[in-house]
Amino acid sequence: MAYHYLDYQQLHAFCSAAFRCYGFDEKTAGEITDILLAADLNGIESHGVQRMVRYDYEISCGMVDMDAKPEIVFETPISAVIDAHNGMGQVVGRMAMQMAIEKAKKVGCGFVSVRRSNHYGIAGYYTEMAAAEDLMGLCMTNTEAIMVPTYGKQPMIGTNPIALAMPADPVPFSFDCATTVVPRGKFEVFTKRGDPVPLGWGVDENGCDSTDAPRVLANIISKAGGGILPLGGSSELMGSHKGYGLGVICELFCGILAGGTTAEGIYKTEDGGSGICHSFIAVDYGIFGNKAEIKKSFSEYLQKLRDSDKAAGQERIYTHGEKEVDMRVLRKEKGVPVNDKTLEELRAIEKKLGSFAVPFPREL
Repeated sequence: MAYHYLDYQQLHAFCSAAFRCYGFDEKTAGEITDILLAADLNGIESHGVQRMVRYDYEISCGMVDMDAKPEIVFETPISAVIDAHNGMGQVVGRMAMQMAIEKAKKVGCGFVSVRRSNHYGIAGYYTEMAAAEDLMGLCMTNTEAIMVPTYGKQPMIGTNPIALAMPADPVPFSFDCATTVVPRGKFEVFTKRGDPVPLGWGVDENGCDSTDAPRVLANIISKAGGGILPLGGSSELMGSHKGYGLGVICELFCGILAGGTTAEGIYKTEDGGSGICHSFIAVDYGIFGNKAEIKKSFSEYLQKLRDSDKAAGQERIYTHGEKEVDMRVLRKEKGVPVNDKTLEELRAIEKKLGSFAVPFPREL
């Protein structure tokens, strides 16, 4: 499958114009696009512009309520619960993390859970919002049941990513990963390519290993059984129970604490929404001592990791967030890679919505 490198600024203008066509105001459309393309800039194809077709469907079918007004339904000085009323995930996501940041600046930490939301992009975007304010950020979201529990064949848990960002020099530490071996988007990308997924990523309807990406995806969609494996794979020998446990922890912070929906109930709600829930946490690490000293100590520790002995044939050890910083520079200069199938989807969205008054992104 061929990839086309599209000009970042033009791609941003195109996606933002599409969101305006859906009914978002200019500022909100731009913010949604910022979060969407942050994935592509970081090298995360599964959560970037290839998700436009998903948003088009969910907005068009009414799953996303364009008129939704997020509502604070419970609040304390350090915490809050927001009901998104089926609004766009990125809209309530920015609101919730900003609230957590403001609470952290006032009282040292802020915990905000969200219920009845929708897909919100990459978790790392929100943690980096906190890091940009010299705070530690944590973020989680549950998703549709895709992960099979260790030794199970029925998907009961989402891909449930967990992210954490912490200020450091020369670049912030930024960790963001699914608690499954890979997120669903990876299966979507491999399906578009027509390639088999690696052994150990997923299982079929009988709970047996499968490299057939379309089959695993079809089973997830039809609820036929099977799905994606937890981090660690299919057995405790390689740590499957650890990814499984992390996925459950995410459900606790998201669906349970928000008073919302856990993974097996997502996309099965009575009101027609997805039911996705999120958790946003900001911590002023100054509650543990002198912030400058803590940041310096952490930065020095990260440098020790980079400087530690390399394995045979390896030249560099990265800390989490370094590759993404380098990738952002490269992709803004060289373009965002978009595969043939995704390019077709973008063309179809343009045709469906009519004239955007912006050119289709040019190839570099």
